[in-house]
Amino acid sequence: MMFGRLTLPQVLLAGIMGIAGGIYIYQPIFEQYSRDQKSLKKKVELTEESEEKRS
Repeated sequence: MMFGRLTLPQVLLAGIMGIAGGIYIYQPIFEQYSRDQKSLKKKVELTEESEEKRS
């Protein structure tokens, strides 16, 4: 099967490379989001603990 002048394996390889490139480029953003979520979770836990101590 031909897509213009590209064969199916070439199209699949280009797609895989595109996805891998996107993951590589946006990886720092994903890591920052993960760190932010962990810090928010810790803040919520600390807030809940301090409210329990006040009660």
